[in-house]
Amino acid sequence: MTAAAFDEFGPAEVLRTRRMERPSAERGEVLVRIISAGVQLTDAAIRAGWTPPGARIVFPQIPGNDFSGIVVALGSDVEDLNLGDEVLGYSMLGSYAEYAAVPASQIILKPQALSWDEAGALSASGQTALTAFEDLGIAQGDRVLVHGAAGGVGTIFTQLAVLAGAEVVGTAGEVNHHHLRALGAHPVSYGPGEMDRLRDVVAGFDAVFDAAGHENLRLAVGLVDDRARIATIVDMSLADELGCRIVRSRRTAERLGDLARLVADGRLRVHIRRTFRLDEAAEAHRDVETGHGRGKIALRIGEP
Repeated sequence: MTAAAFDEFGPAEVLRTRRMERPSAERGEVLVRIISAGVQLTDAAIRAGWTPPGARIVFPQIPGNDFSGIVVALGSDVEDLNLGDEVLGYSMLGSYAEYAAVPASQIILKPQALSWDEAGALSASGQTALTAFEDLGIAQGDRVLVHGAAGGVGTIFTQLAVLAGAEVVGTAGEVNHHHLRALGAHPVSYGPGEMDRLRDVVAGFDAVFDAAGHENLRLAVGLVDDRARIATIVDMSLADELGCRIVRSRRTAERLGDLARLVADGRLRVHIRRTFRLDEAAEAHRDVETGHGRGKIALRIGEP
């Protein structure tokens, strides 16, 4: 099979397509022919040298942790999936490839209303956003500030908060303000004078979610008294210093199913800003590492 993999840690250039052995579905696994895979900043961090907790990097390493595709083989003890099923799911690594063997417990059936790219890019950002939403206890009437609201996680979190009846203010570059308004949020530009601009929009906040970093937590603690309602997915060391909450995604098939149904019902949107071919994976990493794009990037690997 063809896959994008790296033989050493380094910049985007180390990620190259190559021929690799097609995996087999072992006990409790299914083999999926990948149609689309999401591209995360986490994938780029792994390529650059970071190892996620519980993972083991083996060169040549195929990155990628969410996908959509078609089941083409079943391992033993798999009962709830069938050959030919259209699915989406998640894994720790391995989805930048034509085929991936994945535990059946990490896969759900793809609703017909979801496009392949929406399905392939939903799990990582969606489940992280949903975890943060739950951890912060977002409820109707809350005034919520989202840093990095136009990005992959921020876009999903913002929509979940709006659906819950919260008043949402999102920081983003001016080019993404229209995008935030379309999600139901009040956009505010980041940078010098940000605190004054935020106070001009909302008198006070009940919760802050940081999906951008850049020491936004220092701003947040001046806006929210309860630091258990300030959370980040980026600035872990500063969160420890300030006593804020660190969000670590709790991924389950049940959560993914909840998100997929929201998308299928038209209540949640997965914004795909750009798709790349598998042989353009390095370029996709360069794009996601800029940190300035809206929504998600997807690799289109196969055809239905």
